[in-house]
Amino acid sequence: MPISPKPGSALLIVGHGSTENPDSSTPYFDHADEIRSRRLFGEVHCCFWKEEPSMREARYMIDADEVYVVPDFISEGYFTQEIIPRELEFDGPTTRRHGKTWHYTLPVGVHDSMTDLLLRRAREVAPGVDPAETTLFIVGHGTGLNQNSTKAIRDQADAIKASGAGYAEVLDAYMEEQPFIADWDQLASTPNVVVVPFFIADGLHSYQDIPVLLGMESEVGAAASQREVFRHNPHPLRGKTLFYSSAIGTGRHMADVILDQVADFDTKHLS
Repeated sequence: MPISPKPGSALLIVGHGSTENPDSSTPYFDHADEIRSRRLFGEVHCCFWKEEPSMREARYMIDADEVYVVPDFISEGYFTQEIIPRELEFDGPTTRRHGKTWHYTLPVGVHDSMTDLLLRRAREVAPGVDPAETTLFIVGHGTGLNQNSTKAIRDQADAIKASGAGYAEVLDAYMEEQPFIADWDQLASTPNVVVVPFFIADGLHSYQDIPVLLGMESEVGAAASQREVFRHNPHPLRGKTLFYSSAIGTGRHMADVILDQVADFDTKHLS
């Protein structure tokens, strides 16, 4: 959904960030650069929970009186429902504070347009592979902090099943709760398996932890930016042919999903 230019407004992209992995913040800055190049907002900024600039610094970076805040997160959960509203002092979808009007959208991962991104990535990582002989896994972290953290992943798996894409199976799986991605070969009955990590960044999980769980690596290795081994597909493993993708949030089309959330906010709250 195209949005009208907002030259008098700012866009603030909020990410998790990491103190341990150099790749963690890269996609957020990439998304900001892509949106900045389209000249839709007067300002485009990023802030983080675990990196600088922090959320509490954000209001000092922004000149505009109206700010759209988009959580560049996969799901509605602990961070988007508790941490971000607390740190940015939000009291609802629109908050007037510190001389500014703040519009807080839903996270990118729950938007319907994510389904097309996942299907595009699955086709890119396994070109020419027959979906009818392929199981597609959408993989998340899994956590006991908030039950909504897995809902976005289950919803995407259901949407892909209903899309007519033709995959023999579309399954959600997790690092730390059932069904476990470590059991991928038992969960999939097809000869081909495509695994797409439902994360924003190629950080500790998608390029260090999950490869060990899949059996691609025997131990956690270096960050994605420090090696290219997982860029090469396919991987013959456990009697199947495995195709492994980079995190879904690393693609340039994530910028479109961020803008879709802004457009949806306007339609729902400001029209």
